[in-house]
Amino acid sequence: MKLFDVYPLFDVNIVRGKGCHVWDDKGTEYLDLYGGHAVISIGHAHPHYVEALSKQVATLGFYSNSVINKLQQEVADRMGELCGYDDYQLFLINSGAEANENALKLASFHNQRTRVVSFAKAFHGRTSLAVEVTDNPKIIAPVNANNHVTYLPLNDTEAMKAELGKGDVCAVIIEGIQGVGGIQLPTTEFMQALRQECDKTGTVLILDEIQSGYGRSGKFFAHQYNGIRPDMITMAKGIANGFPMGGVLISPKFTPVYGQLGTTFGGNHLACAAAIAVLDVMKSEHLVENAATVGAHLLEELTHFKQIKEVRGRGLMIGMEFEEPVKEIRKRLLFEQKVFTGVSGTNVIRLLPPLCLSQAEADEFLERLHRVLC
Repeated sequence: MKLFDVYPLFDVNIVRGKGCHVWDDKGTEYLDLYGGHAVISIGHAHPHYVEALSKQVATLGFYSNSVINKLQQEVADRMGELCGYDDYQLFLINSGAEANENALKLASFHNQRTRVVSFAKAFHGRTSLAVEVTDNPKIIAPVNANNHVTYLPLNDTEAMKAELGKGDVCAVIIEGIQGVGGIQLPTTEFMQALRQECDKTGTVLILDEIQSGYGRSGKFFAHQYNGIRPDMITMAKGIANGFPMGGVLISPKFTPVYGQLGTTFGGNHLACAAAIAVLDVMKSEHLVENAATVGAHLLEELTHFKQIKEVRGRGLMIGMEFEEPVKEIRKRLLFEQKVFTGVSGTNVIRLLPPLCLSQAEADEFLERLHRVLC
């Protein structure tokens, strides 16, 4: 049987990692500025993380409700302390797409509406909400028609107010920072107006922090720069440092009902052990603060490259937009300078390094980028 070939792969076979560095099967060392789509939050093979997972595998090989409930509550307690939402409720699942689908489902139960508002170039998962962000004419927006999704321009307050004013919108879902859409930031003015309009019209506000959350922006969640509190926050990516896990933070305004939401593998013992270890390391090593400091340094230094049209982002979620397609620049960074990066669309290189990236490592990347561009 063949694999369903939808992922283009570079001819690099990574076999080992440590911190922000990885090694291939030939012993070549690479600087990782992408972290597997932002999933590597605390660095590759962090010893505390490895120990926590190994211990859980060795001591628990069966499904125990009492043990898993205890682990899930420990995740909730530690997460609430670090993120500033200790009065919210936590529902654990397996991925970002599953987080968004459960959030939309809960929103519809809450107000008995079905129409959803999202924004141009948004990406909210493979199974519910996505828009075309590539130049491939074979890829169309795989939107579930049952969601009745309306897409608006990002940061267009008047268009948003007009749409929500119709009174039939179930939920607005918006990213703290658009990732796949090219590292686009909603403005504080827009986010505060959105919060007010959602309150006015009985619309549920969902913040998709799957890529922009978990310390990546220099705050625990990117929307915390905007001074708002959403009704739900969806998470995944860095929550368990590469182990499959997702979650929804749910406002106290929602009352849980048995059977309302469900998941088969969500919040299993291994995922919880991984998530607890990540929170331990984030707290003890001050990784959110590090993302803010090192990210600000990178953002400032990147503005000095005349070849870059625009630099956007916050913390360690950065987009470098060029006038021309970035395919060759990215290949040269990888094969000549041994640096992993990502892309958004055709003209944007995306940086999503582990949150432990040091300033010295950031400077090393800047030097290698200089060799490619200059």
